[in-house]
Amino acid sequence: MTVKILVVDDEPDLESLVRQRFRKQVRDKVYAFAFAQNGAEAIQQIENDPETEVVLTDINMPVMDGLTLLIKLLELNPIIQPVVVSAYSDMKNIRTAMNRGAFDFLTKPIDFEDFEITINNALNQLRRLKEADQNRDQLASVQRELTVARSIQQSMLPHGFCPFAGSAALDVAATMLPARNVGGDFYDYFQLDADRFGFVIGDVSGKGVPAALFMAMSRTVLKAVALRGQPPGECLRQVNAFLCGENHAELFVTVFYGILNFRTGEFQHSNGGHNPPYVLPASGELTALDTERSGTELSGTVLGMLEDADYPTCRTQLRAGDALFLYTDGVTEATDPQGNMFGVERLEVFLRQSKAHSADDLVQGVLTAVQQFAAGAAQSDDITAVAVRYLGGPP
Repeated sequence: MTVKILVVDDEPDLESLVRQRFRKQVRDKVYAFAFAQNGAEAIQQIENDPETEVVLTDINMPVMDGLTLLIKLLELNPIIQPVVVSAYSDMKNIRTAMNRGAFDFLTKPIDFEDFEITINNALNQLRRLKEADQNRDQLASVQRELTVARSIQQSMLPHGFCPFAGSAALDVAATMLPARNVGGDFYDYFQLDADRFGFVIGDVSGKGVPAALFMAMSRTVLKAVALRGQPPGECLRQVNAFLCGENHAELFVTVFYGILNFRTGEFQHSNGGHNPPYVLPASGELTALDTERSGTELSGTVLGMLEDADYPTCRTQLRAGDALFLYTDGVTEATDPQGNMFGVERLEVFLRQSKAHSADDLVQGVLTAVQQFAAGAAQSDDITAVAVRYLGGPP
């Protein structure tokens, strides 16, 4: 590709010298030279030929001098690489020229070997600037796509609890705050039949787009299996078998899935390597819903790793007023500027103080507590929280 160079100088002999010195490059279409006698003519030529890439300009010229031309070039096309020519003793003007955006300078009389080296250096700089512009444009395009992806991902999650027959027995709230544009956490809730309500929380290993895609697949498959009404453990077993067969990215997901009978208060649940949720009783102590308290010795492993993994179904009886709080480790592993983690103890203190709050107040309160603790430190992991309060079955 021919490089277009504009030489701006009022010395009449310079044009013939340049054409003679670079006649082979001009003939081979390596360089294409244009000439102007002052800054005003140079501006007009660049406006007529915006593909000009390098401008070699004298400083002292009539009509418009080289220093003024440098300012105009920045306004006209800041990517053009200007090189100034001046007497070696004129260091004050050379310094001013460099401060106004000149890439380099040449001294008179011009050494054409130095001239060609300077042009090549200017072109290398120009290529880097163009690559940076291209990368910036690509980054902006990716950012726009990620913004759309975030919107799509957020639209996949339920927002607000839609009432249904018997839903007066439930108070439900949830939120997911990704660490990046898109995240690997997810939650969902849905009515299974006239008596039962299902809800799930999950956390995919990794972050960003790969985790988001695996999250979308995990959530979709889990809901499809869950809507058949099978026990939570069987549901996780089938989802795990599917994910193991389709897990080319070698990711995994932790999942807690529960089914609440909102007429009787019976809560069936299964845990696939996820943080145990908390039970916030209407009266009594806060308890973690782990396998020991649920009366089952074994807990399932993460989904997507072991195809023949087993996932037991546990049972817990809830009473009117009891609440469940589910979360991902983005809550407890949030850090402050000194690197201290929010931790399980702080979460439990908050839940003890807030166990009578509504589901939405629980979720938003935890987020606020985490953000206040972080004190502006960058969020390193997705943060997801789900609260379900059982208000009691029909009289």
